[in-house]
Amino acid sequence: MTAKIFGTDSVQTFDEFEHSALRVADVLRERGVGAGDRVLLKAGNSTAWLTTLFALMHSGTSIVLVDQQEHADETRRIALLTGAKTVLVDEDAPITADLGPVHLYELLVEAAGRHVAGERLSFDDWGDRDDGLIMWTSGSTGAPKGIVKSGRKFLRNLERNAAQVGHRSDDVLLPLLPFAHQYGLSMVLIAWLVRCSLVIAPHRRLDRALRVAGDTGSTVVDATPASYRSILNLITRKPELRRHLASVRMFCVGAAPLDGPLVDRYVAEFGLPLLDSYGSTELGNIAFATPANPTACGTAMDGIRLRIVDEQDRDLAPGETGEILVDTPDAMEGHLTADGTLHPTAPGWQRTGDLGILDEHGNLTVLGRKFAVHRMGYTLYLEPIERKAAVAGCSTRVVALPDERSGAHLVFFVEDEDGRDAAYWRDRLHDALPVYERPNRVVVLDRFPLNRNGKPDKKRLEQLALEQHEKLG
Repeated sequence: MTAKIFGTDSVQTFDEFEHSALRVADVLRERGVGAGDRVLLKAGNSTAWLTTLFALMHSGTSIVLVDQQEHADETRRIALLTGAKTVLVDEDAPITADLGPVHLYELLVEAAGRHVAGERLSFDDWGDRDDGLIMWTSGSTGAPKGIVKSGRKFLRNLERNAAQVGHRSDDVLLPLLPFAHQYGLSMVLIAWLVRCSLVIAPHRRLDRALRVAGDTGSTVVDATPASYRSILNLITRKPELRRHLASVRMFCVGAAPLDGPLVDRYVAEFGLPLLDSYGSTELGNIAFATPANPTACGTAMDGIRLRIVDEQDRDLAPGETGEILVDTPDAMEGHLTADGTLHPTAPGWQRTGDLGILDEHGNLTVLGRKFAVHRMGYTLYLEPIERKAAVAGCSTRVVALPDERSGAHLVFFVEDEDGRDAAYWRDRLHDALPVYERPNRVVVLDRFPLNRNGKPDKKRLEQLALEQHEKLG
C-alpha cells in the first residue's frame, strides 16, 4: 500500500508530499531562514501547515508552535520571548501586523514549480538542536509555559510510542486533534516515521470527519474523551455515520482522564475498547494501552520508568494511590523563563503532579491532577470523585470553592445533552457518593467548555462556579 497524505481537498503520495516540503524549504532559504533560526508557526491543521512544518525541520530551525486560536497579544509576547526571526500564519490566525507575518499560502505560491531533484528530507540538523521544538502547556493549572524540547529526543520518543502501540505501514491514521499540541503532533510525525498514511480531517466538525474516515479507510483514530462522547452522540442521532468507522482497528484516546463507562459503550457499539494513554508536553509520551493489553493506560514504554509515591516520596505498593513520578530519557530540556532564557530540567525522576495507581503488572491508571481540598475533616481529590460519578452514569467536573464551615464548597458541573434538571442529578450523585463528597450545588450544562487541547476548560468552570456562588450566595 502506498502511503498518502489525505488533505481536506487534496491527496498526495509521500514522495509528492516530500517534494512539496523541499520546495517550501527552498523558499524559506531564499527568505533568509535557516539552521539555528527560531520560527513561529501558528496555523490550523492543513496540508500547508504540515508541509511547512516538515520544511522547517529540514531547514534545521527551532520551531515555536502556537495554537491557531491563541490571542494576538499573547502570540506577540511569545514571538518576542522566543526571539522568533519569522512568523508564519494562515489566514485565520489572530496576529499583530508589527510581527511582519508571512502567510503559508505565500510560501506555497513561491514554491510551486521549483526544481529540487535528488534532494531528500533530512531531520538530522533539526534533531541536533536542543531547542528543536518550543511548545506551550495548556495553562489548565496556571499560566502557559514554554517547553523547550530536543528534536532528536522528540523523534526517539515517538519511535518508542509507535513500537508499543503497534502502528503499521498499512495503517491510515486519523488524529482528531490540533497538530500544534503534543498529542496531535505525535501522530503527524509517527505517520512519517512508520511510513503510513495520515488523514488531515476537520477535527472540529466530527460529522465531516467521520465521512472522511470512511472515504480514506482510516484504521487508527486518536481523539480526546470529549470527542469520543460526541462521536457516540452523532451516530446515535445519525446511525448512517457508523459505517464510516468500519475499517477502524484501534480507537486511541488521551489528553484527559477517561471514564470507564465511555470505554464500555465503545466495546458495546464497536467491539473495540478505547485504548488510553498517558503523557505530557514536558515529558513526552509515557504509557499506552494496546489491543493486547487494554488495561487502563497500559505499561510504560521501553526505556521509561514509573513510580507511585506518597507525600514523603516513599514507594507505594501495587494498587495504592499516590503521585506519579517518571524517569524518561525523552524529557524536555527545560522551560523558558520570563526573560526568554532556559531553565534546565534536572536529570532523573520527574514529578508530574498527577495521581495514579500501578497494578502488579505495571499497568498505570491515572486518576487526575494532585489537587487536594479539605472538607468535613477529609482530604479529597476532585478527579477521583468525578470518576466515581462517571461509574454512576454522571459525566461531571467538580470545582471546589473555599468555605469557612466545611472547608470546601463543591460545585458539580454535569454534562447532559438531554437537559435533565439539577435535582435529578443530585439524587444520582447522592446515591453514588459518601456524604463528605456530595455536591453543595449541581449545575447542568449541555456540554463542558473545552480548551484548545480538547480538555474540559477548568478555568472557565471555576469562573462559572464563582459567578453562580456570588449570584446565589
